[in-house]
Amino acid sequence: MSRGRLSFLALMITLGISSLTTAADPREYQSGKVWPEPKVVTPGEGTAPPSDAIVLFDGTNLDAWKGGDKWKIADGIATVAGGGIETKQKFGDMQMHIEWASPAEVKGNGQGRGNSGVYIMGRYEVQILDSYDNKTYFDGQAASVYKQNPPLVNASRKPGEWQAYDIIFKAPKFADDGQVTKPATITVLHNGVLVQDHFELEGGTSYIEAPKYTKHPEKLPISLQ
Repeated sequence: MSRGRLSFLALMITLGISSLTTAADPREYQSGKVWPEPKVVTPGEGTAPPSDAIVLFDGTNLDAWKGGDKWKIADGIATVAGGGIETKQKFGDMQMHIEWASPAEVKGNGQGRGNSGVYIMGRYEVQILDSYDNKTYFDGQAASVYKQNPPLVNASRKPGEWQAYDIIFKAPKFADDGQVTKPATITVLHNGVLVQDHFELEGGTSYIEAPKYTKHPEKLPISLQ
């Protein structure tokens, strides 16, 4: 059965149940829990962000980033130049949307092609790479948790085409003695396709070291390689 058909059936089933449910129904299960009212967030229209989003790049400047003055900005696009950048603001648990494109002109291969990365808290990397028809080690291709977990699928678009990551990250928790009480987890959608499904990180990501946790603050900057 197609995905579209499943979505349609789910909608019909939900509508059917809603039409039969009333507050006065004596059969209704009551948990007894008192929930706070969910905050109202207005979804963005088109490409606009939702009302509660912290916009780190609006197409005009990189004032929210340290080192952002070195990058080139034109036509609403920020192009890498002069090294990496990091946010002035610090973050912990987050939902992030980032759009990127590797160079349209293909040069090199493997890790030498459009290589960059999103470093959450400055130490947990989601790899950015031109992985369209480009072989490399699987835990280092686009949308991998670098050196820890390959993506479930390769959802890469062609070089030069815009791509998107939607990242849901839960920061790790530490005891006073530095022991991990709750590992970090990450979910990633690459171009709308699930590629990391609540993956539990083993520690920081590194090219030269095995992953390990080192106690750090609850909030830290985001870095772009």
